[in-house]
Amino acid sequence: MDIKPERKILLNPGPATTSDAVKYAQIVPDICPRENDFSEIVEKIRTDLKKIINANKYYTTVLFGGSGTAAMEAVLSSVVSPNKKVLILINGAYGERFKKIAETHLLDHICLKSEWGQPLNFLEAENILKSENDIGYIVMVHHETSTGILNPIEKFSQIAQKYMKVSILDAISSFAAIPINVQKTPIDYLISTSNKCIQGMAGISFVFCLKDKLDLLKSTSPRTVYLNLYEQYSSLEQSGQFQFTPPVQTIYALKQAISEFFNEGADCRFQRYKENYKILKDGLLKLGFRVFVTEADESNILITVLEPKDDSYNFKKMHDALFYAGFTIYPGKVSNLKTFRLAVMGDLKKADIECFLLHLKKIIQEMKIKLIYD
Repeated sequence: MDIKPERKILLNPGPATTSDAVKYAQIVPDICPRENDFSEIVEKIRTDLKKIINANKYYTTVLFGGSGTAAMEAVLSSVVSPNKKVLILINGAYGERFKKIAETHLLDHICLKSEWGQPLNFLEAENILKSENDIGYIVMVHHETSTGILNPIEKFSQIAQKYMKVSILDAISSFAAIPINVQKTPIDYLISTSNKCIQGMAGISFVFCLKDKLDLLKSTSPRTVYLNLYEQYSSLEQSGQFQFTPPVQTIYALKQAISEFFNEGADCRFQRYKENYKILKDGLLKLGFRVFVTEADESNILITVLEPKDDSYNFKKMHDALFYAGFTIYPGKVSNLKTFRLAVMGDLKKADIECFLLHLKKIIQEMKIKLIYD
């Protein structure tokens, strides 16, 4: 019996709300992932993903089964050589995650930290690159979803090229929403995942790699088995197969999500996200909420909301009331502030955001919350 899945509005920063077509794409005849028919689908996905960032023949796409963190770890653990340092630019939780990965794999690293939600200090980054000759790599998170700040890919790409450093960019929460063109802003390794702005299901991560940089890894000693970037690339190139069993149904969902991206168009998706974000932000401000990130640094994808000081306010009660109404909101990550987060990534329409704001207003009134701030 056909059962239409109930539509939920996910305002958390991924996994995102998906279309019914993406969900249904997972319902396929069972297939062994070693069959040629499946390998052809994987190859098409690898090729189509490159089109989204305008990558040419000098780039390749390496897929992994796993979350975005799997791809982050695959790149750092595979790429960074023992005799070179990596400079990690940090202004949020996911920059800190790169630091944790570097520490876990005993990689020599330098961290340049800014306050969470504050712009990165690229002038200081340049000073470090000038003074530390053994730095070979530079790492940045493009859209830092712990706060909603957008770090500039242009400046990052420029200094990496200027000082001839290998660039590693986490575009997990910006890819397929914010336009990225690696012909204009070259990146050596760009990381993303299937369940954010590409609007697929969770379970696939991928890395866009410059082939000449990737080929240099052939002779390096591996630090991991499952997350070995070069071996995964080699397997995909030679046999069209993952080294290890992939999440088969998620691959089919990603294929459909990519098709929907091309049908909507990159510009239209970007504009839809921006419009939804503006409706959301304007509505929150009208209700009396305050936001964390300044307008100049906003991503137009995720907003961090400051919690009011009123004793009647309780995030869990507000979350639960919204959840039972069909909306998911997300706790904040800023350690020294009480916040919550709302994202507009996913298959969301203007009406979804407007409906959410109506429910939020109603719940605030029912809970008798006064939006009081210092």
